Amino acid sequence: MNASGGNESLADSLDYHFIEELKETKLSLLLEENHNFIKKMFTDCSDVVVREFEIEPNIPALILFVDGLVNTELLNETMKSLMLLGGGETAIERITGKILPVSQTQVADNYGDLLISVLSGDTALLVEGNAKTVLLGIRGTEKRSVGEPETETVVRGPKEGFVESLRTNTSMVRRKLKTPRLKMKSMTIGKESNTNIVVCYLDDLAMPSLVEEVTKRLELIHIDAILESGMIEELIQDNAYSPFPQMQYTERPDVIASALLQGRVAIIIDGTPFALVVPFVFMQIMQASEDYYERFQIGTLLRLLRYTFLFLSLTTPALYVAITTYHQDLLPTTLMLSIAASREAIPFPAVVEAFIMEITFEALREAGIRLPKAVGSAVSILGALVVGQAAVQAGIVSAPIVIVVSITGIASFTIPRYNGAIAIRMLRFPILIAGAVFGFYGIFFSLMILLGHLANLRSFGVPYLSPFGPMSAGDFKDALFRAPWWALKKRPEFMAIQDTSRMDSKLPDHIKQDGGVDGSNIQHVHKASKEGRQNADS
Repeated sequence: MNASGGNESLADSLDYHFIEELKETKLSLLLEENHNFIKKMFTDCSDVVVREFEIEPNIPALILFVDGLVNTELLNETMKSLMLLGGGETAIERITGKILPVSQTQVADNYGDLLISVLSGDTALLVEGNAKTVLLGIRGTEKRSVGEPETETVVRGPKEGFVESLRTNTSMVRRKLKTPRLKMKSMTIGKESNTNIVVCYLDDLAMPSLVEEVTKRLELIHIDAILESGMIEELIQDNAYSPFPQMQYTERPDVIASALLQGRVAIIIDGTPFALVVPFVFMQIMQASEDYYERFQIGTLLRLLRYTFLFLSLTTPALYVAITTYHQDLLPTTLMLSIAASREAIPFPAVVEAFIMEITFEALREAGIRLPKAVGSAVSILGALVVGQAAVQAGIVSAPIVIVVSITGIASFTIPRYNGAIAIRMLRFPILIAGAVFGFYGIFFSLMILLGHLANLRSFGVPYLSPFGPMSAGDFKDALFRAPWWALKKRPEFMAIQDTSRMDSKLPDHIKQDGGVDGSNIQHVHKASKEGRQNADS
C-alpha cells in the first residue's frame, strides 16, 4: 500500500492504536508526501522534531526524532557529514555505507517500523527519491546511574543493580556471562507503549520447550501498555489466584546470571529495574544471593534461621490465641497465671487483641514504606513500640500480645523475597481465625490446606515444592542446607536441563591427594631451613 496520492485521507482513516496497520503502509518515493504523512501522524506532538535540510548538492532530505531521546551531538555530526560530504549520493544504501558516521543503522520501508524506532529513541533519515528510511541508533536519553540495589542489599557480593534502561541491563548480564551461548531475543509488547522486552537464556542449558513456552505466552499478550514487570508476571503466571509468587523478580545481574546457569529463562523489560526469572519454586523464596558468597556454614545457618522464623511469622499469633483460649494446660502454671493477670482488665478476647495489633503493625509498616526514607524506618519501628505501649497502658491490649506481634513482625523481615513475605503476611490472618475458632485443630488443618495448595502449584511445569515434592535427593545439598561449592557439582535436578554438570572433581581431588589437607607436600619455612642445614652439614 503506497502513501502517494492520498496521504491525508489515509492518515485520517488509519487507527494508530494498531502498529500492524502502519507496517502495511509503505513509504513514498516523494519526500513531500512522506513529510505530510509524518506531520499528520504527529499532530500536536511538540516533542517530535522534523528537520528539513539538503544533502550536498541540493538533494532534499529530512530527519525525524523525539527531542530528549537522542544524542544531539551525534545528530549534529551526522547532519554535518551529510551536508558537506554527500557528494551527490541519493540512494539510501550508498548513503548508509559511505557517508553516515553511525555504527548502528537499520533500513525500513514502512511507517510502522519508522514510528516504533523513532518513539524508542532512534532518528529517521528520509531522502528524496527513496521509498526507504535509515534509522540511526544515536539514542541519548537521560538514565539513572548504576547503583546498589535497594531491595536486595548484601554484605558481601556485587553492589551493582539494574536500572530503567534495557540495554544497560542486558550489558550487565553480558559482562557476567561472556559467552555466545547467551541468547537475547527481542520482543515488543503493548499497543500503545510498544515496550521492548528481551528474553535471555543459555541455549546449551535451557530446554527449548521452556524457551518456546515463555516466548509463546509473551506473544499472546495483547494489552494497551506494559509499564512494569509486575504486569507481565501477573499475565503469564500459571495460577493467578494463588498468593504465592510463581515468578522471581530481581534487580541484581548476578542473580540473573546464576539463574541462567541453572537452565532458567530471564525476562528483562525496558523501563523497570526489575527482571523476571522462570521457573520459580518455593525453596527460592528462602534463598538469598549472599548465601553463595559467604562460607557454606554461614549460608546453612542463615537458611535454617529463615525457615524457623517463617514458621513463627505464619503461626505465632494463631498459636498464642489458641493456647490462651483452648489449651491453657500446655503452658507452665506461673506463665499462665502471668498471662491471665495481664489480660484481666482487657475488655476484648485474645483474637480481637491479635487483630488490633496485627492490623496496626501492618499499617505502620506500610506507612513507613510510603514516607520519606529519613523518617520512614523510625515511624514503622518506633511507631509500633509507642502505639503498643500506649495501648497496654490504656488497657486496650495486654503486654503479651505486643510481644507476640513484635516477634511476628521481626520474623517476616527475615524472608529474603519481598513477594514471598507478603504472601506469608496475608495468610497469617486466616490461620489466626482458624486458631481462634478451632484451636490447634484449626491451625493444623489450615497448614494442611496450605501444604496441599503448594503441592498443587506449578511454575512453567515445575512443581512448586521441588525438590521436596516430588523428592529429588540430589538437590537437598542446596535446599534447607547449602553444601560447599566443591560438593555442588550438579545443577538442579528438579527441572529439565540440557547439561547437568556444573564442575568436575579435579580441584578437591588435587587438594586431598597432594597433601593440601595436612600440608605434607607444601614447603614451609622451618622445614626448608632444616633441610638446608642438613645439606650444609653433609
